[in-house]
Amino acid sequence: MKTTVSLTDGKIFSPLVRFALPVLFALFLQSMYGAVDLIVVGHFGVAADVSAVATGSQVLHTVTIVIMGFSMGLTVIVGRLIGAGKAEEAGIMIGRGIVLFAIIAAAASALLVTLADPIARVMRAPQEAFSRTVDYITICGAGMVFIVAYNLVGSVFRGIGDSRMPLVTVAIACAINIAGDLFFVAVLGLGTAGAAYATVLAQAISVLLSLLIIRRRKLPFAFRLSMIRADGKRFSQIFRLGIPIALQDLLVSLSFLVITAIVNHIGLMESAGVGVASKLTAFVMLVPSAYMQSMSAFVAQNMGAEKPRRARKALLYGILSSLAVGVLMWYLHFFHGDMMASIFARDPNVIAAAAEYLKAYAIDCLLTSFLFCFIGYFNGVGSTVFVMVQGFVGAFCVRLPLAWLASNARPVSLFRVGLSTPASTLTQIILCAVWFWHLLRKERAARLTDAPPQDKIDA
Repeated sequence: MKTTVSLTDGKIFSPLVRFALPVLFALFLQSMYGAVDLIVVGHFGVAADVSAVATGSQVLHTVTIVIMGFSMGLTVIVGRLIGAGKAEEAGIMIGRGIVLFAIIAAAASALLVTLADPIARVMRAPQEAFSRTVDYITICGAGMVFIVAYNLVGSVFRGIGDSRMPLVTVAIACAINIAGDLFFVAVLGLGTAGAAYATVLAQAISVLLSLLIIRRRKLPFAFRLSMIRADGKRFSQIFRLGIPIALQDLLVSLSFLVITAIVNHIGLMESAGVGVASKLTAFVMLVPSAYMQSMSAFVAQNMGAEKPRRARKALLYGILSSLAVGVLMWYLHFFHGDMMASIFARDPNVIAAAAEYLKAYAIDCLLTSFLFCFIGYFNGVGSTVFVMVQGFVGAFCVRLPLAWLASNARPVSLFRVGLSTPASTLTQIILCAVWFWHLLRKERAARLTDAPPQDKIDA
């Protein structure tokens, strides 16, 4: 059965949407995967459980997106090789990637388990939730190998043009996690630890079942076990593209971790409220995030096929369709944030704090439609160093200074703290627009230089 979408020929909008929809559903389930922990502890636990899961999951999210950044480097390389018709080389690259990410998983697991207590202190977890935060980080950190494995599966299949397999993988994980949360937290009453056990168990079973499914799938290349081995040259290719993306994701996530620590210092209710809001924002950003991942694969394949104009048209279509959904998300979270927050919590003080923070985040719904599509495009064309630079500027030159200033203003307003995010996004959009113009001028200059004399006159 054919599971890949042609990304280099024919129409642009419909193949892009068909490719992006499974990515969107996978991201939705991924968000549900993390949100279920908070929903269950929010209804069957206490505020300390909510705070612990919110803080601990933010830490785990940071580690996960760094790993996903590395894997995006593999996605772009595989996409370019497939677009250039080099399927066998793509298979070799995937085999080398498996070895590399196994090493990364082992290192991440060791660090999280060993440093769980210091990490909770750096995050300034409220005293009432401190030990629970440490438990969550430790338990989930021990299962990092499974987190890495199913993110790697998703990246590989997006690179070869199949966005359905990652959807299957995360659907399995989500279903098992819901059952596990209800059993460990609601039935056994294990609170924060129960949510962590459910997460790790779901990841493990999902990976095992996914591997069984993959064995029955037809791949665009012959994959052999001999391809799975260390290879310094190909490792460096993955690192060259993946490290800037991973660093950009790390810097952005670190800035949000610092904001979480700032809010944790304000009080328990504010901590729980922003934790709830953070889970909701994962849903708010689903469509732009789906386009960002899809755009990277789409653009990578078209650049490999030497079709840059087609890649630029995909960027325009992505921004416009993402913006249409962004307007709806802005309305829901700006005017009905309390209703949205009540999904995750019962405490009226927690709901009020979350709704106040969401008003600022709602503005970002409109802006990320531009930013995330730009980032996906730049990843696809290989401008990953620029992606890292603009992420650093937004996070550490705009978002953190503004959040710190707002947290020290009296009376403290979570809305003002939250405004640091759209301010950062706007700055990054301006940088992206300038860089896009720079790349366009560079391409046109190269085309004129390489063209025959008559073509230069026509241009």
